[in-house]
Amino acid sequence: MKRPPADPFETVDVERLRAGHGVKWGSLRSDTIGAWVADMDFGVPPAVREGLLRVTEREDFGYPYWPGEDPVVEAFEERMAARHGWRPEPGLARVFTDLLQILQVMVEYATEPGDGVAIHVPAYPPFLASIARAGRRIVPLPMTRGETGWGFAAAGLTGRLREQGCRMLVVVNPQNPTGRVFTPAELASLAEAAEELDLVVLADEIHADLVYAPHRHVPFASLGTVAARTVTATSATKAFNIAGLRCAVAHVGHGRMRDALDRAPLDLFGTPSVLSRVATVAAWRRSDAWLAALTRTLERNRDLVEKWAADLPWEARYHSPQGTYLGWLDFTGSPAGAAAPAEHLERLARVKLSDGAEFARHTAVDTAAFARLNFATSTSNLLEILDRVTTALA
Repeated sequence: MKRPPADPFETVDVERLRAGHGVKWGSLRSDTIGAWVADMDFGVPPAVREGLLRVTEREDFGYPYWPGEDPVVEAFEERMAARHGWRPEPGLARVFTDLLQILQVMVEYATEPGDGVAIHVPAYPPFLASIARAGRRIVPLPMTRGETGWGFAAAGLTGRLREQGCRMLVVVNPQNPTGRVFTPAELASLAEAAEELDLVVLADEIHADLVYAPHRHVPFASLGTVAARTVTATSATKAFNIAGLRCAVAHVGHGRMRDALDRAPLDLFGTPSVLSRVATVAAWRRSDAWLAALTRTLERNRDLVEKWAADLPWEARYHSPQGTYLGWLDFTGSPAGAAAPAEHLERLARVKLSDGAEFARHTAVDTAAFARLNFATSTSNLLEILDRVTTALA
């Protein structure tokens, strides 16, 4: 009798991960567990693997060409409508390599040196670095922790952004690293400020497929007239574990941004490969069953981290993420102290977390006591991570 396939999320092959080209494990000592960079320890959906193998067996590595519409754009439009209830206006989407490239391009075309770019902080460190390197001013919208979770102050938002000379608003939803999935009311407050101040909005929605019930992802461009000033950036890379293949989509709703991109040199932004396009289409069109099983695993792991945090001997004030596979941990009251807990844990526990201070670089927001945990791994590996942290801080 043929045995049923093993649960692809039940175990992870650590030796495979260490021997590969991924920075999450490959850059670490052999006795250290990687729980930092935001990719998963699992494999890829069968449809993605099969598509890549077909291309490889055909030795189909010429310059990309498809008759008619780019299949990535078609798959993007289909997915936004079917999964998130938003029908992107046709003809406005462009394919890029990743979301960081999209951010850099939009910052250059939407703002001038010295302009303010607003973003919720803590924030994905490469976004902060990109804005700062471009000579723009980061205007932090601090995420604050309340009894029920993380949020931001919507009252007086327009006035604050006006005073800071903002020309662009970056909305990362679900938010990285807190895992907040913004409500329609929260998004509406941001849209109102953007409309009144004539801001270009970059909506980073790369984690949209990784949202836990009862929460729901609402595309920023689905809110009405704000769509005409919004660039929606997304990718299959996070939810389907194909970050190294480099493929993303920008739906450019802002007319001035579209005109600027049309005037740019034709090959200035490059183009993703055949492999990345094939993988993206396979992920978005034929991998939802795999994604559902993944989400169940991530939800179990999320609950495990929440229980672990509740049992810590200090008041962690931890709030489980509503989306993403990232936990934002506060070590203020722990033996690790309020500075560089990730460094402390890498040295003593041999667990690599993301350094919290990096998520507020170039701003006055203090996140030095935090570290970000990636729980997209097998439950057994996650238990080992949590046990090592507990032991090191005992």
